[in-house]
Amino acid sequence: MSGSAAPAGPGSAPCRFAHYFVLCGIDADSGLEPDELAVLYQWLEADRHGKSSDTANRTSGENFDQSPLRRTFKSKVLAHYPQNIEWNPFDQDAVNMLCMPKGLSFSTQTDNRDPQFHSFIITREDGSRTYGFVLTFYEEVLSKQICTAMQTLYQMHNAEQCNSVCASSSCSMDSLASSLDEGDSTSLAKMQRYNSYDINRDTLYVSKCICLIAPLPFMQACKKFLIQLYRAVTSQQPPPLPLESYIHNILYEVPLPPPGRSLKFYGVYEPIVCQRPGPNELPLSDYPLREAFELLGLENLIQVFTCVLLEMQILLYSQDYQRLMTVAEGITTLLFPFQWQHVYVPILPASLLHFLDAPVPYLMGLQSKEGTDRSKLELPQEANLCFVDIDNHFIELPEELPQFPNKLNFIQEISEVLLQFGIPLEGALHCSESATKLKNLVLNDLANDKKNGNIPSNPINMYELLKGNETIARLQALAKRTGVSVDKMNIATPLEEKERNVKLQCEEDELRDYKLNVQLREVFANRFTQMFSDYEAFVIQAAQDRESWLTNREQMQNFDKASFLSDQPEPYLPFLSHFIETQMFATFIDNKIMSQWEEKDSFLRVFDSRIEKIRLYNVRVPALRTSTYQKCNTLKEAAQAIEQRLTKIDHTAIHPHLLDMKIGQGKYEQGFFPKLQSDVLATGPTNNNRWVSRSATAQRRKDRLRQHSEHIGLDNDLREKYMQEARTLGKNLRQPKLSDLSPAVIAQTNWKFVEGLLKECRMKTKRMLVEKMGHEAVELGHGEANITGLEENTLIASLCDLLERIWSHGLQVKQGKSALWSHLIQYQEREEKQEHLAEFPITAGPERRKSDTGLMLPTLRVSLISDMRHIQNMSEIKTDVGRARAWIRLSLEKKLLSQHLKQLLSNQALAKKLYKRYAFLRCEEEREQFLYHLLSLNAVNYFCFTSVFTTIMIPYRTVIIPIKKLSNAITTSNPWICVSGELGDTGIMQIPKNLLEMTFECQNLGKLTTVQLGHDNSGLLAKWLVDCVMVRNEITGHTYKFPCGRWLGKGIDDGSLERILIGELVSSSSDEDLGKQCRTPPQQKSPTTARRLSITSLTGKNTKPSAGQIQEGIGEAVNNIVKHFHKPEKERGSLTVLLCGENGLVVALEQVFHHGFKSARIFHKNVFIWDFIEKVLAYFETTDQAGDNEEDVLLQKSSCNTFCRYVNAINTAPRNMGKDGKFQILVCLGTRDHLLPQWIPLLAECPAITRMYEENALLRDRMMVNSLIRVLQTLQDFNIILEGSLIKGVDV
Repeated sequence: MSGSAAPAGPGSAPCRFAHYFVLCGIDADSGLEPDELAVLYQWLEADRHGKSSDTANRTSGENFDQSPLRRTFKSKVLAHYPQNIEWNPFDQDAVNMLCMPKGLSFSTQTDNRDPQFHSFIITREDGSRTYGFVLTFYEEVLSKQICTAMQTLYQMHNAEQCNSVCASSSCSMDSLASSLDEGDSTSLAKMQRYNSYDINRDTLYVSKCICLIAPLPFMQACKKFLIQLYRAVTSQQPPPLPLESYIHNILYEVPLPPPGRSLKFYGVYEPIVCQRPGPNELPLSDYPLREAFELLGLENLIQVFTCVLLEMQILLYSQDYQRLMTVAEGITTLLFPFQWQHVYVPILPASLLHFLDAPVPYLMGLQSKEGTDRSKLELPQEANLCFVDIDNHFIELPEELPQFPNKLNFIQEISEVLLQFGIPLEGALHCSESATKLKNLVLNDLANDKKNGNIPSNPINMYELLKGNETIARLQALAKRTGVSVDKMNIATPLEEKERNVKLQCEEDELRDYKLNVQLREVFANRFTQMFSDYEAFVIQAAQDRESWLTNREQMQNFDKASFLSDQPEPYLPFLSHFIETQMFATFIDNKIMSQWEEKDSFLRVFDSRIEKIRLYNVRVPALRTSTYQKCNTLKEAAQAIEQRLTKIDHTAIHPHLLDMKIGQGKYEQGFFPKLQSDVLATGPTNNNRWVSRSATAQRRKDRLRQHSEHIGLDNDLREKYMQEARTLGKNLRQPKLSDLSPAVIAQTNWKFVEGLLKECRMKTKRMLVEKMGHEAVELGHGEANITGLEENTLIASLCDLLERIWSHGLQVKQGKSALWSHLIQYQEREEKQEHLAEFPITAGPERRKSDTGLMLPTLRVSLISDMRHIQNMSEIKTDVGRARAWIRLSLEKKLLSQHLKQLLSNQALAKKLYKRYAFLRCEEEREQFLYHLLSLNAVNYFCFTSVFTTIMIPYRTVIIPIKKLSNAITTSNPWICVSGELGDTGIMQIPKNLLEMTFECQNLGKLTTVQLGHDNSGLLAKWLVDCVMVRNEITGHTYKFPCGRWLGKGIDDGSLERILIGELVSSSSDEDLGKQCRTPPQQKSPTTARRLSITSLTGKNTKPSAGQIQEGIGEAVNNIVKHFHKPEKERGSLTVLLCGENGLVVALEQVFHHGFKSARIFHKNVFIWDFIEKVLAYFETTDQAGDNEEDVLLQKSSCNTFCRYVNAINTAPRNMGKDGKFQILVCLGTRDHLLPQWIPLLAECPAITRMYEENALLRDRMMVNSLIRVLQTLQDFNIILEGSLIKGVDV
């Protein structure tokens, strides 16, 4: 966003280069005042650590324990010109605070007093920006009063130090030494000299700063102008003209260069050139990206860039204000076409430290004090924080950060650009192994590039390459300390003659920086152009007019996320699924929709034109996305455009000239900035610049047009209100107010945070519900809706982030990186301390599940503490943040998240101890609403714990429930069981004799699918009628029911000693209660006890399905399998259920084979379908096929052979399956190997059919058989993989 200037209001003069000139420093009249903001900071810090504010004044702090020269004193805006501008009002407090973020500083002749340049940015609440450029220098203090005050402060300070030394001589030296900022100067004499100021011996200096405030970030030009002013003040010769002339010139007579043009204006000694990109180029950015890459190193910069894109909290940390600005502006510049939408304070004044508590995404810069270590920096929340220590080339990343798409290729492309300009890849003082490998890779690539396609005419600067080397880095650092500059060494060969002959209007270094900037930005912009080249196809333009769109913005989906993601290459998904949930992406799409009704946003216009260009070149519409990496091919043109502008200047501003000043004013005194004559600087000339007047006329015309269009569209106020609401959707607080810092304002800010967090919670839970239930997608006409596993995971991860931010808000004292886990641990410790732990308040879990036998699963004891223990026992998780996330996922899966958090917060004494009064968790009404929103998530089933932690050991409990009325409760034989799930199976486990319940532990099985149950038929009471098997995951509480309703035993039912049971998840009692309250029909339950009995031995007693119902059942079963394969792989359910479950293919085919089956008992013996299959087998094995057509005979013969092979393999398999079980295996294998359509006609034409089927049977109806074959042929295209438990032991 660095290129976007503040939108010009009515009557504005957007053509002025600079808006204000400001002078800040010490006010001689008010003398030495301690910095109030620093005192406020002390008070806030004390409050944060739970101390009282007076102890804060006594204990060590910024202002009290330090020597007076190290303290901060109050600075003031001494003058600013002009007094005010209507379209950019002067904010005195904010400017003073950002010009001198630490307040005034004093020094003596022994200290380093080099001038320091830094810049700052003021972001208003509407998101518009103003830039400030500051040069801070030291001036001698002439006021006797201030020098005396400083001496008095020193005497008091030294007396106090002596007292503390006498009081505790043992540790005082350590504390004194540590209070100094120098590491080695621990000798007493040195300390005393350091800690003194003698009015007779020393000269006292105080900081002062000059500042330009401008609408656009022309950083280089402003820096040059300020440095020339400073040179004029310190040089022995007075400047050619009074300083007022130069300041008046830049304020009123230098215009902004028009887009696509360059401008030359005059400083005190030399001309200054600046240039502005054209309307179709990347927006203006004047901060050298070279510095950002040198400071962080390429790999680190890409990681931080990824964090910014995913709207994490980013904290930059450096001693140097300008470094903070360079990195912040550099990274936000690279976001094009997206723009950072949240709190943006690249330089956070000390008094605003409480803003680090902000429970929102932010990008802030914090000045590190000399000698302070990262470990001493207490940050309120770190779960979602990216911490960037610029000075030490060190970054801390949030856990589970997805990789930027094509990261390696991307890094390689950037390295090629950096190496051409001689920039080390690892940053100036840093070398990582992977970066070294990469550098070698890139160098080899460049060497092998026969066409020299990427190599410029001048060879690579070897010194610059070596800069990454740690030894050279150390030498360089040493040289710097001794005052020798190494950077100026130039080992590169000179530029080509042609380049040297061109008369450059700016320095070569500067031109290189401009070229490097634009080429790096082109590479980044090209990445987004490639990644989002088809984004328009997925924009949902639901509203007919702007007014209705703005009014309903909150309820509307603006982007078809699921379809967009389904179109992307697999490796991109983890990043993209997070990114399309961000505010910056939502705003980008909003701008696209708004462009139907108003002028396109400038970023969007440039981006869309680039996509158009890609389409023209590639003629790739409609083309599918590929993950092939496409490099940027516009680097040369971009660099040339800038070079042309800088070699041929388009506009030259008026020269500075003598003003109509009073005689005797503007007196010059070397080393002192003069008191400027305010009346000549208060107003500009009356239209003496044709260029200005022409621009102003054009601007007025634009304004009239804009007002006219607004009048036609919407009432302006209403529009503004809607726009603000639409833009701040999901944003909580755009920007901290820098000017007013009273406790009331801080309280109001915190209240805004609380409201924002609640709103975000409401929206996140609503989104999770809607996505899971799919209403939204159905309403948008996408047919059957379903949420992808990836998208669900993204939403849950963002819920985890939100909970961490809520728990971090208003913390008294931070413990550990996760505020939520820290709270849980303290709750656990308190609860466990109570002796009556046995009477721990346990909420009953699912009801005891009674069957008609009275046997049941024992109640699962549900408690917050037991769930914590489960997480603590997971050795795979190593961090507190990871534990907190796992606990949230587990609670969500168990539908206990709201209940657990309510229980956690019910301990009010603990909440009061941990949180300040204004914290979200202590705002009762908001807290209740928050828990209510979380409660709504219980309406859907999540498997977010089971599906993520796939390798952990989980205890399971299983109960076998027999039908006591018809058989023995216990069998005398030796029963066994094998439980299978989506992630594996347990293998065969013996069930202890005379027991129907057992517990076992094994690696996570995922969602359970089948149970194999059997016994060895030994003993007198071997026959066993089993109603069902229940299995429960003891961690998540998920209970599965595996209905059976059949006998196990020889000589009864179909003689099976082993059955494969298909499972279904049983909804918990709380869900059932919810269902009763909602009066919605309950979910379909498992089949009734004797599902198969009704089809076999009890056929006579039950109503048989009609031929039409059977055909419908077949169609539905096949249709469900086809649908299964048309879903993305990650969203498919269990194929086993579709084959063998209640309405599966096996059951549907059983009904076909049972229709008209002569199953009358011959000699009291049941006849099964498998008996018919075996008759057919016997017929095929003894008869030769005959037919008219030889080819048909061969086909038929091969079909018969495979049929016989499969049936024999099933019969000889080492399994004790019954006849119905064998038929199930045959159908499953026939489906897998696409053989059913060949087998059905063989069975229908076999002579055995007439003996075993009535004449009206479906299998004897030729038309019906042909239709069945056609339906089954639709499964031919699918690669069907069967679960191991279904076909174990069958060798075909």
